Amino acid sequence: MFAARSFRFTSLIACLVVAFSFISVGDAEARKGGSFGSRGMNTFNSPAPTQTAPAPVAPVQRTMTPNQQQNTPSPSAQSAQPRGGFMNGFGGSLVRGLFIGGLFGLFLGAGFGGIGGVFAMLVQIAMIGGLIWLALRFFRPRTATAGGPDVAAYERRPAAKPDFSGMFGSGGSAARPAAHKANPNQLNIGMEDLEKFESMLTRVQAAFAGENYAALRTLTTPEVMGYLSEELATNATNGVKNQVSDVKLLQGDLSESWREGQVEYATVAMRYSAVDYMVDRQTGAVVEGDADTPGESTEIWTFIRNRGDGDWRLSAIQEASN
Repeated sequence: MFAARSFRFTSLIACLVVAFSFISVGDAEARKGGSFGSRGMNTFNSPAPTQTAPAPVAPVQRTMTPNQQQNTPSPSAQSAQPRGGFMNGFGGSLVRGLFIGGLFGLFLGAGFGGIGGVFAMLVQIAMIGGLIWLALRFFRPRTATAGGPDVAAYERRPAAKPDFSGMFGSGGSAARPAAHKANPNQLNIGMEDLEKFESMLTRVQAAFAGENYAALRTLTTPEVMGYLSEELATNATNGVKNQVSDVKLLQGDLSESWREGQVEYATVAMRYSAVDYMVDRQTGAVVEGDADTPGESTEIWTFIRNRGDGDWRLSAIQEASN
């Protein structure tokens, strides 16, 4: 008996160890690449498709932004709430009170007063119910008459489509597909900002490869800085170092830009090439990737700045299919 209990306890511990190991492996894999950061109120919405990233991109997976959509009650939950009415309102309370009073009298020996008492009680209930029904019908709000004004019915006219291509880099001059919003470029992002985003791509990659925490702190938000620092710490623990060089933007275009209070956001799709590989910290030997051949990646980067400030910072990175 003791041996059987010990075996079950050991099996339980083993299952827990295996489960936690799966969680740790999945978390370690998510640190390299993946989708992380914040896009403000659009964090849990897919970015608008572009010429560079025409396929749908999944929303941000790792974020500190709370999901307000999960707190909104569903229509089925709202419809399940108790409705008003006679039996659920004052009338129901009255009937229940009379019935409980009759039961109380029954326990005291008076009962419901016999058949005549029951009949009299039913007549009283019917009379009170009829008076309540007449009062509710009399005081009920009048509905709009046929042909009269109805404030709930109106026609929403579509907004004019903006004339904005948002292309930059060396990917060609093709126009971006039609956006899924009325105005995807609310901030009127132009070539000056797009050139800054191209420069940010190179600077962030160089700071990450050089493990320059001070530069990353300047170029990114504290949230993105935390995720990148976590990945660098994991690389150091594993005894490897990420080498990134020859970063070149091949094609890029604006997905959307918007403002939330005093904070401005801009999401950009970028396809770039880079020599990206991992080396052993002690020997310098290549342990992953190719040190000679550049590879291509397509990512969605979101930048953030305070209104009136020209300095952008990286606030989110999302992977897109090449």
